[in-house]
Amino acid sequence: MFVDILGYLQDFLKGKLPSLPGELPNLNDWENHLTTIFPEVRLKRYLEMRGADGGPWRKLCALPAFWVGILYDETSLQNVLDLTADWTPEERLMLRNKVPVMGLKTPFRDGLLRHVVEDVAKFAKDGLERRGYKEAGFLNALTEVVNTGVTPAEKLLELYHGKWGQSVDPIFEELLY
Repeated sequence: MFVDILGYLQDFLKGKLPSLPGELPNLNDWENHLTTIFPEVRLKRYLEMRGADGGPWRKLCALPAFWVGILYDETSLQNVLDLTADWTPEERLMLRNKVPVMGLKTPFRDGLLRHVVEDVAKFAKDGLERRGYKEAGFLNALTEVVNTGVTPAEKLLELYHGKWGQSVDPIFEELLY
């Protein structure tokens, strides 16, 4: 199947599609193609952060507030860049693989990832406060995770293995809205 798709794309790039003879892809085709890719971050006319694009309403504003606090404030952005400047590709790959399983308890360098998250969450909060729009309250959901060290996924797993009797149905009734 992959070979067929690859051949089709190669023909399209060369203008050799039987259904579109001589037709070459244009910018609109490229933009349309990019909408079918779902990485963690997509560049549109804005940054689309897909890692947490759903969940309980009271938590939805935490992700954009976090990124605004980091990306829209030079001091916070520089602090994060300084913090991560010497991270190796192997460490970043390890974090990508282990954090979904171990959360903030992921071992990292001389401690746990939780300590890094504490620093970065503070950078985001400081960045929001410097903006002066009183947005820092949107980070309360993140602050709770940092303070307790327990991620929303860990809370859901505890409910799933306990109160919910290994059923996912209650998530739709109890947590989403």
